Amino acid sequence: MKYTRFEKARIIGSRALQISYGAPVLVDYPGDMLDPIDIAMLEFEKDMVPITVIRD
Repeated sequence: MKYTRFEKARIIGSRALQISYGAPVLVDYPGDMLDPIDIAMLEFEKDMVPITVIRD
């Protein structure tokens, strides 16, 4: 599915918030990567984000 830039920003932001509150990370990431936004972007790039978009 192709996402708009607004959907992508919302997905990454929501996932980063979940990660910062202690949600399990679904991809392997380097130990020096501590920023939840970077981890969420890595998950998004690997298509592992457990968030869906419903369009009307």
